[in-house]
Amino acid sequence: MTTARTRNAAILASTLLLAVTLPASGSSAAGPDPRASVLPIGDPKPVTVQSEAAVTLKSRLAAVTTARTINYYPSNAGWSAMWTGFDAARIEADLAKAAALGADNVRIIIFPQAFGYPKPKAEYAERLRKFISIADSQGLTVKLTLFDWWSGYSDAAGSAAWAQAVLAPYADDRRVLSVELKNEFVSTDPAAVAWVRKLIPAVRSAVPRMPLTLSVDGQSGAAGLARIRAALAETPLDYYDFHFYGNSERALAEIRRAQAAVAPDPIVIGETGLSTATSSEGEQATFLARTFAAAATAGVRSVAPWTLYDFSDGAIPSNSQVSKVPAQYRFGLYRADGTAKPATWVVRNGWAGNRITDELLDLGFEASPGSSPWRPYLSEEGPIARTRGTARTGAYAARFTGTGRNGSSIPSIRTSPIDPVQAGQTWHAEAWARGAGVTGSNEIALSWFDINDRWLGQNSSKQVAKGDSGWTRLTVDAVAPPGATSVQLHLKSGDNRGTVWFDDVTLSNGGS
Repeated sequence: MTTARTRNAAILASTLLLAVTLPASGSSAAGPDPRASVLPIGDPKPVTVQSEAAVTLKSRLAAVTTARTINYYPSNAGWSAMWTGFDAARIEADLAKAAALGADNVRIIIFPQAFGYPKPKAEYAERLRKFISIADSQGLTVKLTLFDWWSGYSDAAGSAAWAQAVLAPYADDRRVLSVELKNEFVSTDPAAVAWVRKLIPAVRSAVPRMPLTLSVDGQSGAAGLARIRAALAETPLDYYDFHFYGNSERALAEIRRAQAAVAPDPIVIGETGLSTATSSEGEQATFLARTFAAAATAGVRSVAPWTLYDFSDGAIPSNSQVSKVPAQYRFGLYRADGTAKPATWVVRNGWAGNRITDELLDLGFEASPGSSPWRPYLSEEGPIARTRGTARTGAYAARFTGTGRNGSSIPSIRTSPIDPVQAGQTWHAEAWARGAGVTGSNEIALSWFDINDRWLGQNSSKQVAKGDSGWTRLTVDAVAPPGATSVQLHLKSGDNRGTVWFDDVTLSNGGS
């Protein structure tokens, strides 16, 4: 795809200068088929950029904190390979796809090793200029991240000169929103801290109206952000970039913890996602849905999925440790062949501000196994299957047969709601069940957990009748206990020599 997507330049300017935000809520957007593909919008034409009011630090920061950002590398050229094998036509097609999905901003990472250090090569400076121009033609602004794969902290002067040379052409360029000085900064490294303290004033002297930030990795989380803020009290940042790869069931608690760590400065969620190399595509979709829902509740308006595409074999440079981690190849919203995963539907609606309902959870068991977010627990203690022709409604039901137990625990399948859990809320769960030759314990239950994944207890339904029974409605009504940040709904069967089927599940929040 080589045509550009129409965007009125005045609208782009108003995004920067007036900080137009996504709606806080919208119409329900679960839809009948979350696997539906995303289609390009309209008949695109090239953008003509008119002169506009000068950008300011304030206007850029407002745009940063509401940006619909996508993290990007081409599917065949990840990390530094995007720059060494620069393919303008492919980038244009990819960014058109991102724009059609609803993105208005793209985050890219610049590698000193590839660009030339300590002086950027003219060829690579031109490639950056071209990328920014392509992004603008698709209605996308750009966030720049510097110094990935970097440990040259002893050369602060050279680092500053390199950064100034890369950034100076974009000091007042409305197409560039912000600069992340170092990807996933290690706040416990004294050399790194000393280096960035010198880098910040040098960069500010070159681009004084450019918002500056740092990110931490998913393991460092809020504690890492707090260490950065404390270490940089004399050279403060403008906002903080939270990379969230934790348990999406407690995303709200994790986001609020990150906000508290750097308050009153704002945060964005600069990376988030789940690899479909280790989880199903349905789990990836619900992970992102929960993250968008939690961010909206917390008032964080910029959520950036990692990443637009899966990567094909060999796409990640072999000199990187990342290339040796299979999960890194499958975080994309699109597969490497360009086909959409269910997560594209979630991101489109999340960016649009639409509420994503629990229909995404496959509560009727009609989704294919790869698209269902249900997860087994103790499956080795008894087979759990999705079976056809046994459903109460639709075509499929979940079946347990011949189950055992492991101590006090029994097999189950589990899911969690899209809406975030908060202590004091009322929750309702129900499922229909029937049995044949049923023995043992067969029920549904709500299990509660705190922010540290500590189990707080559970609320259970009545048991499925012993022996043979027709479809019976099982219900649980409960109040989230103090300290609760997540809940799991379990459909359970243990010590059961017979068979039990579950179908038509409901999980809803009645508020507090």
